[in-house]
Amino acid sequence: MAGLIPSHKKEEIRAASDIVEVIRGYVPLRKLGGNFVALCPFHREKTPSFHVNPTRQTFHCFGCHAGGDVFEFVQQYERLTFVEALRRLAERAHIPLEFEEAGPAREERNLRDRLREVHEQLTRCWQAILRHEPAGQAGRDYLARRGVPEEAVVRFRLGYAPPGWADTVDWAHQQGFDPGLMEKGGLILRSERGDGWYGRFRGRLMFPIADPQGRVIGFSGRVIEGDEKTAKYVNSPETPLFTKGRVIYGLDRARRAMLDAGMAVICEGQLDTIACHLAGLENAVAPQGTALTADQCRILGRHVEEVVLCFDSDPAGQKAAVRSVDDLLASGLAIRVATVPAPHDPDSFIKEHGGDAFRALIDGAKGFFEFLLDYFATTHDPRTDRGRLAVVRGMAEFVAKTGNPVMADTVIRRTSERLGLNPEAVRRDFRQHARSKAASRVEENEEADAVAAGEEASQLPRPSGPEMWLLRILLSSDDLVPWAEEHLDPEWVQHPLVREVVRLRIKSAAEDDWRGVPALLDTLEDVAARRLVTEAVALEREIPDRVRQLMDIVAGLEQRVVEAEMRETRRALDEANPEDWAMIRTLQERGLALKKRKEALRQQRAGMG
Repeated sequence: MAGLIPSHKKEEIRAASDIVEVIRGYVPLRKLGGNFVALCPFHREKTPSFHVNPTRQTFHCFGCHAGGDVFEFVQQYERLTFVEALRRLAERAHIPLEFEEAGPAREERNLRDRLREVHEQLTRCWQAILRHEPAGQAGRDYLARRGVPEEAVVRFRLGYAPPGWADTVDWAHQQGFDPGLMEKGGLILRSERGDGWYGRFRGRLMFPIADPQGRVIGFSGRVIEGDEKTAKYVNSPETPLFTKGRVIYGLDRARRAMLDAGMAVICEGQLDTIACHLAGLENAVAPQGTALTADQCRILGRHVEEVVLCFDSDPAGQKAAVRSVDDLLASGLAIRVATVPAPHDPDSFIKEHGGDAFRALIDGAKGFFEFLLDYFATTHDPRTDRGRLAVVRGMAEFVAKTGNPVMADTVIRRTSERLGLNPEAVRRDFRQHARSKAASRVEENEEADAVAAGEEASQLPRPSGPEMWLLRILLSSDDLVPWAEEHLDPEWVQHPLVREVVRLRIKSAAEDDWRGVPALLDTLEDVAARRLVTEAVALEREIPDRVRQLMDIVAGLEQRVVEAEMRETRRALDEANPEDWAMIRTLQERGLALKKRKEALRQQRAGMG
């Protein structure tokens, strides 16, 4: 696919996408010398090891070794294909992007583009109905009763879908959108008789759901009037645009605030999220459903280190908080739980007590296991043996999901104190629970270990120090490459990936085709090779006496090759036929020449010192 994109178009997009400005939109960067640094968005760390080099237009993390150019950053951060990342950056730079695609890929892209257009146009239609048209009066009355201001309607693009069964179908016909397209977008459904369609969303307050770039990809509709059998919410189904388990409501508006705060507030619903934003807590989001999925946790982990779950204080809300954390516990994110006092939810609490009071409630949120201990002590009677056993086993089950022995020790101590039990007895129960869980996963773990062992065995060792310095000098000192072309044989380089990069760098100089590090990265298919390049140029520091260093490194590489050839010559002499005087003489002459060459290299390096 990348080959079908004109190289001049890719370079135009690269030139318009300064890597510092792009990454700053995702991660707070701090100037450090000639570089910018941050906590790495691809792994958890406390000390910044993520470097962005504005001169070379590359990034590199010295912790997890992620690295690349601006395209690779967007690919890794957003989990996109190269073409999707290219589009994202082209849209950011307002550069039209056209290229030839294979049939299925082109059809899929065109479908997604048409569906985005439908969702955008329908969002505008429903918002206009809610704000200005008589058909939206029911929606306006509902918002007035809930105390939702006009600011929320405009800011979050709320709308109203009229109750008519054919309303959305008629709108699509007027706009020229094919019913089949509307059906693929989950916006209309085919009638049971198969002779027509009807709207999925009818008589509902509409919440557009956007992707991280703010493009509408789905809807959530809240019922305004209906009987007990009417579903409170109707959401878009799975479509080419919308995957429920990978979408977080409000993320497009909350990302910057989440990065700044290092924490996200997780609400149950859209109105609660909106109320938080209007009150100044703009790091609030909501999952599409009560429980956070593994994909949603990974997305959150790119932005924050901690989440605060904000659920109602009634039994259903407390149960929802407990039910929602399985993937969160495995993600390694710190978790706290803020309980909104009855009879409120976040929306009503903020309206009655104000944003400052709600912020205090968030600041005072309990750690998850403290909340969990309270929850189990409420749902089970700790005065009975049966109740105490249920509490201990419940706590053990959730601790096991973290895989954190330090956390286990803390929870064991607090649980034993709360229940008045011997800590060692509680510890034994925790261990027994952990063993039973582990036994049920033996096959899965063995398979995972085998895969990991295979991957580890296939990994190359780190290059030697001199070879990494050679890479750094050749990638940062264009004026020394011609000398290296004349005096360095790439075959002298021992590490295969460094050898390949050195070969490409010298070749580009010989052909007068050096277009910079990002262009070099484009030619490297091996991820490990790309990471070596970004590591080599990550630190924008002056290389002391780089000419002498380069000469010394090249001499050292050649000396290593000469010594290997001398060993091979001695071995050949030892194994030679004593009667083959011609072969013996040739090997002796070769050995003498190698000895002289080694001595010359030794003197050369001594002179450099």
